[in-house]
Amino acid sequence: MNIVLVLIPLSLVLLAAGVSAFFWGVNHAQFDDLDTPALMPLAEDPPAPAPDRDDASPK
Repeated sequence: MNIVLVLIPLSLVLLAAGVSAFFWGVNHAQFDDLDTPALMPLAEDPPAPAPDRDDASPK
């Protein structure tokens, strides 16, 4: 029964940490754009730059 004396305050501390993390995220605009991250895997990668001819020649 003594463990309840530890678990109740611990759960309240974890609840406070979760609520504060949520409000931190809201204040720092973490939830403003919810559509773009879902579409980013569908975007094509930019083309790789062509290698320089000076670097490709044997010396």
